[in-house]
Order: sequence, then C-alpha cells, then structure tokens
Amino acid sequence: MVEDDQDTWGARALCRTADPEELFAEGAAQNRAKAICTGCPVRTECLAHALDHRIEHGIWGGMTERERRSLLRRRPLVTSWRRLLEAARSEHEQRAAPGDEPAWDAAG
Repeated sequence: MVEDDQDTWGARALCRTADPEELFAEGAAQNRAKAICTGCPVRTECLAHALDHRIEHGIWGGMTERERRSLLRRRPLVTSWRRLLEAARSEHEQRAAPGDEPAWDAAG
C-alpha cells in the first residue's frame, strides 16, 4: 500500500518557500499560483494528497478547488488518488522512454 507522507514530498515542493497567501488566492490570481506548480517534482503527490483528503481550499498539484471538486464528481469511485495518479505517471513515463520516436511525424 502506498502511504501519503506529506513530510517527505512536501520538503521537495517548489511552493515550500512561497507565500501561503499566493497559494490560497482567488480569481485570476489562481493562475499565477498554478504556475508555481509547473515543473514541480512532487506535483502528483501534492494533487493526490488534496484529492484523497478532500482539501477544499487553495492550489494543490496545479489544480484549483473548483477543478478538484469537478474531478471528484467525475470519478466518485476512486478510493486512492495517490495510487491512481502514480500508476498513470508510471505508465506515461514508460511510454515516453528516452530514445522513443514520437507516434506522429512533422506532417501530423
């Protein structure tokens, strides 16, 4: 079973030094807060934590509270977002292994 150890992944989060007010913004300021998540090495863990714990406020894993609520409504049977997102990330990484040619060419 995969455990959610926020102390471990939280220490590697890009937002760990950000002003908390930025991450709990409203309106257009949410897009700036979401930009902090771009390229974060623990984005998956962060999003899974917010979904698994039904955190209602703030930007987590690059998603707003509205986006997370929508995702939870669309997938009500998911019992562990951490397992689901880690499996999806692993599958994506396997498909995008170094040296693989893209499935499409320049002509589209």
